[in-house]
Amino acid sequence: MSRTVSSWILSSARSSIVLQGKGRLYSICIPNRNKIKWKLVFSKTHLYPAGSCSLDNTFSLKKAFRHTSTEEEHFSFQLSPSQINDILRAGELSHKILDLNGKNVNSVLRFESNQLASNTPIEDRRSAATCLQTKGMMFGVFDGHAGSACAQALSERLLHYIAVSLMSRQTLEEIELAVERMKPVLPILQWHKHPNDVQYQEITSQYFENLRVYWQHLLDLDTEPGFSLEEAMICAFKRLDSDISLEVQAPQENELMRNIALQVAFSGATACVAHIDGVHLHVANTGDCRAILGVHEEDGTWSTLPLTRDHNAFDEFEIRRLKREHPRSEEKTLFVNDRLLGILMPSRAFGDVQLKWSKELQHSVLENSCDAEALNIYQYVPPNYHTPPYLTAEPEVTYHKLRSKDKFLVIASDGLWEMLSNEKVVQLVAGQLTELNVQKPQLAFEKPVNLGYMHSLLLQRKNRGIGSLDQNVATHLIRHAIGSNEYGEVDQEKLAAMLTLPEDLARMYRDDITITVVYFNSEKIENYYRNN
Repeated sequence: MSRTVSSWILSSARSSIVLQGKGRLYSICIPNRNKIKWKLVFSKTHLYPAGSCSLDNTFSLKKAFRHTSTEEEHFSFQLSPSQINDILRAGELSHKILDLNGKNVNSVLRFESNQLASNTPIEDRRSAATCLQTKGMMFGVFDGHAGSACAQALSERLLHYIAVSLMSRQTLEEIELAVERMKPVLPILQWHKHPNDVQYQEITSQYFENLRVYWQHLLDLDTEPGFSLEEAMICAFKRLDSDISLEVQAPQENELMRNIALQVAFSGATACVAHIDGVHLHVANTGDCRAILGVHEEDGTWSTLPLTRDHNAFDEFEIRRLKREHPRSEEKTLFVNDRLLGILMPSRAFGDVQLKWSKELQHSVLENSCDAEALNIYQYVPPNYHTPPYLTAEPEVTYHKLRSKDKFLVIASDGLWEMLSNEKVVQLVAGQLTELNVQKPQLAFEKPVNLGYMHSLLLQRKNRGIGSLDQNVATHLIRHAIGSNEYGEVDQEKLAAMLTLPEDLARMYRDDITITVVYFNSEKIENYYRNN
């Protein structure tokens, strides 16, 4: 990247407007160059007590490549193509659904996923799992803010809550009986994880106990739970958010568990989860992650079908909902500078108890938590905070019956959608899908073969882009999201610059990006309609 561009990056960063709070950073700068709307960043640092599970190892840019100084003389945007690929592909995850003896009726053919950090550590999380006691697969993307703790908890817990909500009474009774007799419990989910996906090992037992309390509640109902899928997803989202709030209020003798509960509750996360069972697709969304379908029309063109709405100040339905829930006297203060109460971009989220609890409850919990200040957690009461809660984790659930022309589903955090439109994402996935489906052409040799002729054939192959494609489509999307120029082409210099920005500048130009692309098995979907 030229020195002129690097100078512009540095000077624009130094002139940013930030509001310093006690141990927190509230940004209100919106760089016009990339049209990126900043979200709230609460804590400048996140401390973990000794023995806790640090989240620093999740796909953050390798220190060897990333700058730590904003002084221009220390800057170098040089990365080799190999280094760029190493960084972009570090978080790749792919999984193909096995079709044993042709008996697999799963409409999911395979999925591909990737992450790229902007924050250090990354605040996004992702999950993918196959339901073992019920039918279907689930895929989730979780976009954290004010730290990664809440998104981490969702990635470990939310799919379990949904699965339990869908179980029959008989299955729940069998699992409860096994726990009571201290026998092995039927596995609920088969996880599909990246080797570097972190997990709070120390708190897994407590998470399981609270999940057990939930299924005991379902068993206490007079009738068979019998939730529809939409009801199950809504119930699971709301129940987990309630548990997050209650866990931090409960007395905790274990210091580590108390600290994790504090971090989870006082950070926040948005969530988008898809459940796919045959031709039945349900998407539950809370916040500003997004899910879209790529549709291959009969005339050969590609179209986009959005399955979610962004819950923020730009959505008229959300504005009306919040106005209904609060007095008329607060209408002008619900959204300030396009943020909820002037501080938070999404209008729905997990955690964020500062926007859900009363002032008195916040004060009581933090006053009794001796480690809160060490964890950079402070009571912050926004102006015009009169009638909480202002925030909900209740999702909107969309149902879609898959057709053979529905080829793929893209779920991603808003770091992708800030850079690329829905239509551009579908175009890129469809283009890469087409390229990978075209068999690599063979080199046609003429005899005798000389060096010049070979060189000419290799140049032809290079010009066709053969061998240069990312095998993982999520990586392909990330590459274009941060490296595309005004013509929609990947600019290697821009790509290198965006990957080597110092930690304190990177967030100004790109957010954490997490993407999962699910490919559908058109043959299985066609067979469903043929047999029904």
